[in-house]
Amino acid sequence: MSSLAAAPAPDPQLQDFGSDPWWLIGGKVLAIFVFLVVTVLMTMWIERRVIGRMQLRVGPNRAGPFGLLQGLADGVKLALKEDIVPRQVDKIVFVLAPVMAAVPAFISFIIIPFGPTVSVFGHQTALQGTDLPVAVLLVLAMSSMAIYGIVLAGWSSMSPYSLLGGLRSSAQMISYEIAMGLSFVAVFMFAGSMSTSEIVAAQHDKWFVVLLAPSFVVYVITMMGESNRIPFDLPEGEGELVGGFHTEYSSLKFAMFFLAEYINLATLSALATTMFLGGWRAPAPISTVWAGANSGWWPVLWFLIKIFLFIFFFIWLRGTLPRVRYDQLMKLGWKVLMPFSLGWILLVATIRALRNDGYEMRQLFIAAAVVAAIVLVATVLWEMLRGREDDKEIVPGAAPGPRTDPSAGGFPVPPMDAPHYHGRAREPVRPATIEKPSEEVTSGTH
Repeated sequence: MSSLAAAPAPDPQLQDFGSDPWWLIGGKVLAIFVFLVVTVLMTMWIERRVIGRMQLRVGPNRAGPFGLLQGLADGVKLALKEDIVPRQVDKIVFVLAPVMAAVPAFISFIIIPFGPTVSVFGHQTALQGTDLPVAVLLVLAMSSMAIYGIVLAGWSSMSPYSLLGGLRSSAQMISYEIAMGLSFVAVFMFAGSMSTSEIVAAQHDKWFVVLLAPSFVVYVITMMGESNRIPFDLPEGEGELVGGFHTEYSSLKFAMFFLAEYINLATLSALATTMFLGGWRAPAPISTVWAGANSGWWPVLWFLIKIFLFIFFFIWLRGTLPRVRYDQLMKLGWKVLMPFSLGWILLVATIRALRNDGYEMRQLFIAAAVVAAIVLVATVLWEMLRGREDDKEIVPGAAPGPRTDPSAGGFPVPPMDAPHYHGRAREPVRPATIEKPSEEVTSGTH
């Protein structure tokens, strides 16, 4: 009996999906929904407690034991707040925009595998909602649909600040979605499929984070841009755009945007776990010592540990890094990540073709991965140094230099701190003086 318990369960196959009874399919959908809602509440609590520790403060500790019910209290507060709708908004689009942002976030999680095939009330079923031959493309399609919710939220608010926030968010997410999709191409080449269950099965001996380290680095950068969180939370730059695309939203409509952001956090973490970290499989020390680590319900534990480690990584970055400028963000996406991803795909495709012809390419592939990682780091550093040179300010009082370009720095106005413009010296700007009020005013006599 112990040998039967230790035998690993067979990996789910594509043909195994779609034959479950209706009550089991409904139970899976309900379990995924409850899991996402609970994960959002736990992520909010973990984020506040961890950042509180980083900033030498306590964090939430009043609502429930250790403050565990603080997220639930915030949800009840948002539900009971007054729903303010500006007068001139497009009400239909204004109401549908939060729904279009939240619903795709729930749908994306349906193809994430939680574990192998298990027995549920006598029925053998995979711990996964469903699977498709192009399951990863479903996640990319749903993330593209969420962009419409953000753009329409800014457009329907009839506010220039909200519109600017929606346009910036759409440009950011589109540029980082392209690089994120390119980071998956190397995984598809090695797994031979776009099915999430088959991608996990292809990592039974070695995780793709080892073989495809450059793709993993690109995905980690792009998923931070996709989630609109620090250091790429420019759509919600309060100091720049008041409140971003959801400036005019309140009550449950704002809560749906808030919910969509944290669900995307869990979805991106689960997708990284599935594509690069072996999915629900136990790490090497555990799986080599314990034969039954990848069978039964134990893989769910390994999967949850990997997800929450990624979520902690997100929180750690939020408490550590500052927000970047928008031009730095777009430059990183279009001029660094995308060209590097295309070059890495060509390199992986060449090595895979030579390997299929019978050449042993393991050492060459490892060397190529190291070189690619070095090239990526060097490119990022070069862009940072070149941007620093472009941002150098002219020192006041310096010797007259060449004629200053009025559009220097990318702005169609002369630089305000330039001591010489068109060969003429400028007087420094002095602050305006405020006249001292008369004694009659200060004494109160009129």
